[in-house]
Amino acid sequence: QVLDTRDVQVSKVTVNGQDAKFVLGEKHSFKGSPLEITFPFELRRGQEAIVEISFESSPKSSALQWFSPEQTSGKKHPFLFSQCQVEWI
Repeated sequence: QVLDTRDVQVSKVTVNGQDAKFVLGEKHSFKGSPLEITFPFELRRGQEAIVEISFESSPKSSALQWFSPEQTSGKKHPFLFSQCQVEWI
């Protein structure tokens, strides 16, 4: 499985609670870096998987954007959203 990333530091990936191996590929000038995840088990057709990625972003992380609590409907918590789409290979 390959995901797009841009200007984030990935520290850990889990799939259904199990540690997964991951590699950040070479950075492309405007596309960012591919994050390749190796699942710790064989995924069967129709099986669901929950992928959790621990990462740090920075102000230059253009693929990730934040709303402050004041910008959200509940006004209590910040909100993180992504402009990118998943690319499963």
